[in-house]
Amino acid sequence: MSSQEQGGERVVARLRPHGRALFWPSLLLILVAGAAGYFQGSFPLPWENAIVPVAAALLIILLWLLPLLSWLGKRYIITTRRIIFRRGFFVRVRQELLHSRGYDVTVRKSMMQSIFGSGDVEVNTGLDHPVVLRDAPNADLVQGALHDLMEASINPIAARRQAADSRPSDETTAWGSR
Repeated sequence: MSSQEQGGERVVARLRPHGRALFWPSLLLILVAGAAGYFQGSFPLPWENAIVPVAAALLIILLWLLPLLSWLGKRYIITTRRIIFRRGFFVRVRQELLHSRGYDVTVRKSMMQSIFGSGDVEVNTGLDHPVVLRDAPNADLVQGALHDLMEASINPIAARRQAADSRPSDETTAWGSR
């Protein structure tokens, strides 16, 4: 049995924040690489020319690699039983939310998110702070899927509770006496 299907649990979706978050870091990567290529060898002193690739490497690490690692470190996995939130690269945090607990799902979209079809999916369980899938692609589809999964998960639990409540007791009672 694969790790995706433990106890009948199937992975419905694996999501990361929208890839649009990497636009500016990628543009800066191109600009830094172009500027380093342009200025390399154009200074009169050798130490000045040696600083160009070092500065370019430092800028690439700060402006491209760190945002990329941050983006890669966020992952949302939706299964038939739960939502799993994973974040972090060096220090990982994993949070799970069972569909059977019931929750409220809200989608918030900025103008840019509306253009690209993404949005912030807020899952409110009634606890202190709602859990947010930030900049999830196809946010409306994610919201609909979460509603369907929650309803499918709650109905069997409600049926079991109703069956347990409707079972006759083993004891016979006659107007207050056994």
